[in-house]
Amino acid sequence: MRTDWGWLTLPTDAAARRLLGCDLERLLDGEVLRARIVETEAYDQDDEASHAFRGQTVRNATMFGPAGHLYVYRLYGHHCCNVVTGYAGYGQGALIRAVEPLEGADVMQQRRTGDERRLATPHLTNGPGRLCQALGVTSSLDGHHLVEDPLRLVQRPPLESSQIVVSTRIGVTKATERPRRFHIRDNAFVSRR
Repeated sequence: MRTDWGWLTLPTDAAARRLLGCDLERLLDGEVLRARIVETEAYDQDDEASHAFRGQTVRNATMFGPAGHLYVYRLYGHHCCNVVTGYAGYGQGALIRAVEPLEGADVMQQRRTGDERRLATPHLTNGPGRLCQALGVTSSLDGHHLVEDPLRLVQRPPLESSQIVVSTRIGVTKATERPRRFHIRDNAFVSRR
């Protein structure tokens, strides 16, 4: 695979689109878990819906760091993760909203809690909290550089524009009209169509 990560320094909307089709590869307790990114949302410090909107704090400092690191936070008791994009000093990142399991789905299923229908594919990893639970992404990975174990971002060729759906974000109460949600067209693992 190519290792040119310069595209992660693009503005977050472009980087969030480019993340679609890339893989997350997690080494967890001797097991390899691999999942394709199928849905993202873009956030930056000029966006009222972003954690970076009110400036840098201890909690969101990772968003203001260099591109290619993971920003992990808790929301309503669930971990969520963003890939930091852009340049250091300007808070921005792409929320990973959904992934498609490619390897280790049985381990991902064991890591998830809840009723049986929520553990079945495609519901296994179709939401930010669900994918973090399935892949074992916790606050301990906040600031982690995604070129190193135990969690790597594996670059894949960019998708064609016709394969990407652009819409408004889910679950935000501010800047609701902004088209900053991106997902792979017709992918069963997208959180909502």
